[in-house]
Amino acid sequence: MKYFILLITVFFVFSCGNKKILYLPEINYCEISKIQDVSHAYLFYDEIQKDSVELNRKNLISTTNWLINVDKRLTLKQAIPHLKFLQEKKKNSSHKNKEAKNYFTCNDTSRQNLGFIEFTDVVYFNDANGYDKELNSDDTSMLVFHLNDIRIITSDNKVFQADKSSLIKTINDLFNLNKSLIYLEFKDSLTFQEYISIKSIIEKLDSENITISNNEFIY
Repeated sequence: MKYFILLITVFFVFSCGNKKILYLPEINYCEISKIQDVSHAYLFYDEIQKDSVELNRKNLISTTNWLINVDKRLTLKQAIPHLKFLQEKKKNSSHKNKEAKNYFTCNDTSRQNLGFIEFTDVVYFNDANGYDKELNSDDTSMLVFHLNDIRIITSDNKVFQADKSSLIKTINDLFNLNKSLIYLEFKDSLTFQEYISIKSIIEKLDSENITISNNEFIY
């Protein structure tokens, strides 16, 4: 089993007699490497119809931790509606377990094994109305992620450029001296691989003065 994870980082899922392949997103390091009491859902990428996406959720049990396996080639525009659907499904289930959480499954290249990023409390907004309602405070700042561009917009509307390698240092330099609430905005053309790469970097942020909002804007 470990060999097949190391080799090409894919899941083979058999559905209706057909074998489907799912490529997991890769990250350099993940704090969470083991989770007990789990069930799985899969979001597949279609190489023939690249604008389509298939959700397999037949084996989800609402009282367990959910491992959501998203093909890294899918865009956020494709993946987010299905993630929101799954969140609502668990939230509205008649059988609940307050301790059960939701995780993205990744390939942790530092351990040569699986890793997991929690997104239980993440709320996704995909329209300008949600954006306007959340960012009406004078003490909020924004990180905006494009494919090859990262912009940091401070509460006084100053704009700074950053890259992945220096992102944590730049955030600390700008915000570490004062209490700051930071929102994340992702362009929906980003792939899930790009999204997870950014999320894994943000998870390394360690400052008592900086809070990353659970509300994410994707459009």
